[in-house]
Amino acid sequence: MNLVADEGIDRDIIKRLRKDGHSVWSVAEMIPSISDEEVLKISENQSALLLTSDKDFGELVFRQHLSTHGIVLIRLSGLSSNSKSDIVCSVFKEHGKRMIKGFTVISPQNIRIRKTKK
Repeated sequence: MNLVADEGIDRDIIKRLRKDGHSVWSVAEMIPSISDEEVLKISENQSALLLTSDKDFGELVFRQHLSTHGIVLIRLSGLSSNSKSDIVCSVFKEHGKRMIKGFTVISPQNIRIRKTKK
């Protein structure tokens, strides 16, 4: 799957997703400090799901109605990097295609996928 990782995504998650065969374009590696709108545009142009820990992307998609290929909000603070990587990778294996054109929230006890309008 084609993914764009926002700056706040743990490096271990990115490494693990790449190891699992996903193509991950990392904002931190390529062009750090760009705006959320620019990150969203990059993910849309690449037909990639956007991985983020920033809740502001919900505002951009649901209130400002900006287009997205899909957003995955990772809410796993307090867990080890290894646990976060395990959870995120298992969600991609189980729900990957369902997350396209959706807003997915991954938390320790729950996965929610809500379709976006665009």
